[in-house]
Amino acid sequence: MILPEPYKRFYKTHLRFALVMIVVALLAGICFQESAKKVHITQAVPVGAHLEYILSLALLHGHVFLVGVLVPLACTWMLHLTLVLGLGSVSGRSLGWSTALYLPGAILTVLLMLLKGYHLVLGVRHGALDFNTLNASFLTPALRGAGYGLAHALMGAGLGVLVVALFRSMGGVSVARH
Repeated sequence: MILPEPYKRFYKTHLRFALVMIVVALLAGICFQESAKKVHITQAVPVGAHLEYILSLALLHGHVFLVGVLVPLACTWMLHLTLVLGLGSVSGRSLGWSTALYLPGAILTVLLMLLKGYHLVLGVRHGALDFNTLNASFLTPALRGAGYGLAHALMGAGLGVLVVALFRSMGGVSVARH
């Protein structure tokens, strides 16, 4: 099968990104396990509070796999299926925009989760035991909203561009009637 050049770039970029993120996800899991051991369950940090303090790091591992590995691989597979099924092609411009929006959004999401997770864990290790105060001290509300909003908007826009382009390549949505 002869692949159009924009498809090759998209495939290579997303496959490389997924491979790197597999390693990042595994490292995130190791960091979570080791960091969680440093926050001891004590009378000051009972079991429920312990879970609250380490939850952000615990969620990081799964989010990296989802956002960094599974979604890029699913997008690559769907794009490839349009070729295999002989459906219309997706423009290089759409593929470029999808990549340029989604991947930075995914990276920003992972970085924000990592920073928040370590902010909470290190805060507890240094004696800050009021979860609400500790959580509120992670960035200013404006920075937090801007960071999370930008990350999700970039990922959503990148996926939106690809979804619309894929639908167009298939000739829109058709409903089979029996």
